[in-house]
Amino acid sequence: MIRHSHKVSESWKNLNWKKFRKDLFRLQRRLFKAIETGNKRKALLLQKLILKSRAARLLAIRQVTQLNAGKKTAGIDAKKLLSPTERFALENVLGKYALNWKHQGLREIPIPKKDGSTRMLKIPTIADRAWQCLAKFALEPAHEATFHQHSYGFRPGRSAHDAQQQVFISINAKANGINKRVIELDIEKCVRRDS
Repeated sequence: MIRHSHKVSESWKNLNWKKFRKDLFRLQRRLFKAIETGNKRKALLLQKLILKSRAARLLAIRQVTQLNAGKKTAGIDAKKLLSPTERFALENVLGKYALNWKHQGLREIPIPKKDGSTRMLKIPTIADRAWQCLAKFALEPAHEATFHQHSYGFRPGRSAHDAQQQVFISINAKANGINKRVIELDIEKCVRRDS
């Protein structure tokens, strides 16, 4: 039994992660281009292909079980860690139900706030997190294709530094002469917050 689990552990470690990332990126790039050109039918087929992709499933499982900061947080199933055997089993389950996934319940943890009240932190199971990551792989390229190229808020690979650099480039450009402005908006009071 120990030898078998060691072999499974080694086989998980020795998977070709670089090839999986390359395969997933290729599909995501095709999806991005399909959305850019307005081919919604092809985009939908590519999203389904990503959800069914073994590479994407394995990368999603690796992301939530080994790379994410909250990887050791248990959901309602009380599982904090998955063994390599359980990871392969989860990959099979994701492959079987990727297009019609049913979420399990959420674990609720009360978090105290400064004002004395509490808010509920809701934690999904590892399997649900893996499916969410897989869905993100299929949705994110389509979402990115619809954004303006100089939109920087809450986007992967973008930061406040990129926005600052774009403002600097725009201000230094010779176009529009002295009619340049930087407008700062604070919309915090426009957003309704439930307590």
